[in-house]
Amino acid sequence: MTASVKKLAKRIAIASGLETANLLRAAGVMRGARGLGAIFTLHHVRPHEESTFEPNAHLEITPEFLDLVLDRLKSDGYRFVALAEIPALLSQTASSQPFAAFTLDDGYRNNLVYALPIFEKHEAPFTVFVAKGLAERTHTIWWETLAALLRKEEKLGFDFGSGHEMLDVTTTDAKERVFARIANHLHRHDESAAVAAIDLMARKHEIDPDEIVDDLVMTPAELNLLEASPLASLGAHTISHRAMSRLSDPEVRDEMEASRDYVAAITGDRPSSFAYPYGTREAATQRQAAIAREVGFQIAVTTQPGVVTQRSLGSITYLPRFSINGIYQNVRYVSGLASGIPFRFAPNRA
Repeated sequence: MTASVKKLAKRIAIASGLETANLLRAAGVMRGARGLGAIFTLHHVRPHEESTFEPNAHLEITPEFLDLVLDRLKSDGYRFVALAEIPALLSQTASSQPFAAFTLDDGYRNNLVYALPIFEKHEAPFTVFVAKGLAERTHTIWWETLAALLRKEEKLGFDFGSGHEMLDVTTTDAKERVFARIANHLHRHDESAAVAAIDLMARKHEIDPDEIVDDLVMTPAELNLLEASPLASLGAHTISHRAMSRLSDPEVRDEMEASRDYVAAITGDRPSSFAYPYGTREAATQRQAAIAREVGFQIAVTTQPGVVTQRSLGSITYLPRFSINGIYQNVRYVSGLASGIPFRFAPNRA
């Protein structure tokens, strides 16, 4: 079975589960599963450009779909709240109306150009998490660089630790396998060294990783312009966008404090929120959540899916978020996800 067939089978299974969850939600089944509300994760919001190789498709939705999502959540009875309101909401008597909070990671320019007008149309507050290294152009976005490189080339050389290896990336299947293999290597070894190796490989093939960051990420002036909207707020997202769990405690603290202070310099106010890079169980743990509290963040979010409940107050610096995923751009799936029903059947994922 090819990688593409396996991926398609997985997507069909997930879509089927979300369809079922939405049907159960619409029938009024398991209403309590939705908790008090949901925090949603986005990355890119922009018009789609078709490509035969899109390993980062899950990180991108169209502006039109965001518009539909906000309409749908309103019709499902959600009220839109700012992320900073959630700690207070969890301390209050539970409301019969669930809340929805929206977050966007990494500070992409399309958040200003395409997402802001839609959030303003729906009067929906949102938080953009800023990685200092991307905004200041001192760090690169390895997953974007690697995607651009694999789209361009049919053969690549990479050292996975056992010497230089030539990789045939002629077909889309081969590109997907190599992307996954390099990503897996990066997440299991020294991340900074792996990113440097990807960047070096890209430059050898006349792809400039710094130019990719310049094209995609907002400058401090643009972040300031975004933050001028009464609906927008900025949160911290480290300097280097490395997995926090694989750093020493002093490194974690430095990354958190530097990105906190950087956002404060842009906005004039110290940010109350933080997002863990990658945000998975492997990339962020309760140990980093404790440091986030010590650093002074009032709320910090993972990318681990789940609803927010009053019990979440005890883990306010380790909250779940639902991904508004570019692969599943169907509002029924968003309703099914937000219902919390899928996680009643898979409680270990919540």
